[in-house]
Amino acid sequence: MVNALRSVFSLLLGAGLMALGVGLLGLLLPIRMDLEEVAPQIAGYVMSAYYAGFVAGSFMAQRIIGRVGHIRAFAAFAAILTAAVMVHALVFYIPLWGLMRAAVGFCMAGLYAVIESWLNVRSPNELRGRVLSMYTLTIYISSGVGQLAINLDDTAGLELFCLAALLTSLSLVPVVMTRVAGPELGSIKTMSLAALYKASPLGTVATAGAGLVSGSLYALGAVYGTQIGLTVFENSVFMGAPIIGGFLLQWPIGRLSDKFDRRTVLFGVLVATVGASVLLGAFAFAQGNFLLLATANLLLGGFLATIYPTAVAHAFDYIDRSQMVAANSGMLLAWAVGATAGPLVASSFMAVGPAGLFVFIAGVAITLAIYTRWRMSRRAAKPAEEQSKFVPVPSTSAIAGALDPRADPLPEFYYEDEDPGDR
Repeated sequence: MVNALRSVFSLLLGAGLMALGVGLLGLLLPIRMDLEEVAPQIAGYVMSAYYAGFVAGSFMAQRIIGRVGHIRAFAAFAAILTAAVMVHALVFYIPLWGLMRAAVGFCMAGLYAVIESWLNVRSPNELRGRVLSMYTLTIYISSGVGQLAINLDDTAGLELFCLAALLTSLSLVPVVMTRVAGPELGSIKTMSLAALYKASPLGTVATAGAGLVSGSLYALGAVYGTQIGLTVFENSVFMGAPIIGGFLLQWPIGRLSDKFDRRTVLFGVLVATVGASVLLGAFAFAQGNFLLLATANLLLGGFLATIYPTAVAHAFDYIDRSQMVAANSGMLLAWAVGATAGPLVASSFMAVGPAGLFVFIAGVAITLAIYTRWRMSRRAAKPAEEQSKFVPVPSTSAIAGALDPRADPLPEFYYEDEDPGDR
């Protein structure tokens, strides 16, 4: 295990630096737009552009990697990402910010694909689950620390943008300097949404719903915070709390879903999501103790973070092991489409007040809960011993599914039209 982790340490370090910079940027942008008096609806459009770019990157990243190799692709994606971060600092023009936000999403899809395919090849089959856990832990911790880094300087200045760009550029160093050989993975085919829905209607719908609510919270949560009067420090804690909650709650809820009908656990999570959303929405009308507010968001983030992997686990209960990587890729696409649409719709709800964000999240959760109960009446539950095990799969790239120990390991392929010496 130690040797396996040592061989991927540089990749995890690069991923951590990358998540630090992007986490900082993700909180800085909505706070800066609020300082510039940008309407919540417009801020929602800008922030949702990240997920639109992510969808495009998910389709194109593997082809780009196959053409130029992993190290060159990582360097190109990281360089463009850093440039996009700096453009935010140099020019305040909302259409351009939306374009740069989409570029950040595109590059992140590519960077995740590079790192995860590399991790997959460097991880022995018996250690894939542990490496995936280490990778997930790295992303969660780095994203949370990135949120808190906003307190290092004035949000009205350029310094924080420079810090974010510095971190994303430094993510290049451990990756391009690694002595670990680049992988030779072929492209991963995506199972169509129609095929996914036929195999697991609830799993497909729930992954899209998870994107709707998670994309809305992380894109517009900081806007809600500024509108109810939180300071920059309070907002950083407020937005860091759901990341911590996502890390803390996935394992206990996942264990419950392994012992009981996953749909029952998912239904309970959705009901709890409604409760946390109502509490957070109430703070927009009658502000209370900040600790209670942050705790409510921690719980909400934890509940939201379990919807996607629970839905994936439920779908895997009905999908052949050999198709799990392709299925995960298709469900990631459903999640990303939902995450793109979520901030757009939620920002319209916020036109009547900051509580609109949590009205939207609660509405989606209620709809999913009703659909879950309906699906429970349409198909008998699988016995717990026949269910696949819960794995906290991150919603990052299609290749993350290849690290999932439930799936068959991918075979190695040579890229078409590629000179093997280019690696």
